[in-house]
Amino acid sequence: MSDVAEQLRPVTAEEWPRFSRAMSAVFGDEPTGPFFDRVPPVAELDRSLGLFEGDRVAATSGIYSLDMTVPGGAAVPTAGITWITVSPTHRRRGVLTAIMRRQLDEVQAAGREPLAALWAAESSIYGRFGYAPASWRGGWSGRTERLRLRRDVDTGSGRVRLVELDEFRAAALDVFRQVHRSVPGNMGRDDRWWDRLLRDDPDQRHGYTARRHVLHEEPDGTVTGYAFYRLKASWTEGSEPDGTLRVGEVRSTTPAAHAALWQYLLSHDLVRKVQAPMASSDEALRHLLADPRALHAQPVDALWVRVVDVGTALSARRYPAPIDLVLEVRDEFCPWNAGRWRLSGHPAGAHCGPTDRDPDIVLGIEELSSVYLGGGSLAGLQAAGRVREVSPGAVTLASTAFGWPVAPWCPDEF
Repeated sequence: MSDVAEQLRPVTAEEWPRFSRAMSAVFGDEPTGPFFDRVPPVAELDRSLGLFEGDRVAATSGIYSLDMTVPGGAAVPTAGITWITVSPTHRRRGVLTAIMRRQLDEVQAAGREPLAALWAAESSIYGRFGYAPASWRGGWSGRTERLRLRRDVDTGSGRVRLVELDEFRAAALDVFRQVHRSVPGNMGRDDRWWDRLLRDDPDQRHGYTARRHVLHEEPDGTVTGYAFYRLKASWTEGSEPDGTLRVGEVRSTTPAAHAALWQYLLSHDLVRKVQAPMASSDEALRHLLADPRALHAQPVDALWVRVVDVGTALSARRYPAPIDLVLEVRDEFCPWNAGRWRLSGHPAGAHCGPTDRDPDIVLGIEELSSVYLGGGSLAGLQAAGRVREVSPGAVTLASTAFGWPVAPWCPDEF
């Protein structure tokens, strides 16, 4: 593996077309569009790694410098792991391990990002490197004839307007600023990331229409919500409409605006199916419907998190119930995390540092990472034999303290 590690190096702008095409080949994508010809604005080539063999790129990886909301509202610097591929010709040679080793060593040495996060194309790969699913997407879908709001739902006195992209972007950005710090797992979006989100290349529509954008406005003109979506026309053999509406994102600053946006989305002619694959696992729509069984969920893991610096990461978030426990953390891949950590926290602040006190709970870094955003359960992991309780009642206390009222959610794939 040492030979592989020595061969890894950052990609240059001139090498990007080869690098990106090697990546797409492993993912089975067709290399079309400007992404493959020039470096995307969000890319950070100095944080990329490629395994080069002559003119061939045998492995790829990258890191985005992100800020992620954690329980309590802090925006914590996070290494967004991306572009991870290894050519089939180089499997079982320790290439992926060398990439993971190099990435985490460099993140830890820089001392800026106590967390790393990724989207796992294959869910069996990343646990051995300390990553764990920390948020879920709901995978919501339903038939429009059953997706009706309850009669007592308040949709307010505002209105929903279809708007052009320029008007939408300015207003949506303001709404996003107001709400994203209340949801663990949300990433900050600067102009580059808004550009990426709102790109609408025709070859990436997969049979759907161009993206449509709507705003919710109060009577005084204040924008209190936004949504974007696409449509795909379809007809049955009997010439009956059977179209699909695919929701991209719905965000709002008030419950009434949220309800009004969903009422609009569920009211399109010729549409018989509505899909919201990226919506939060705790999307409020399920509480708005007259028929709770009308909305079908196929939840799947979304953002995977890896605690890189235990002390800094646990000190950065807040705890809805007071906690003062010693965690014995096991972390073979990042040994600087291994040891005993005293965590003292409450709703207003927290501190976590090394200690020589006896542990109350013993757990691995994978288990700690899975509950970091407040969506997992230490009690559930204990039931699976993955967390060991030393002090009676410690797991119940820690499970309560690590929880959070808002389910973690990351609507930005990277």
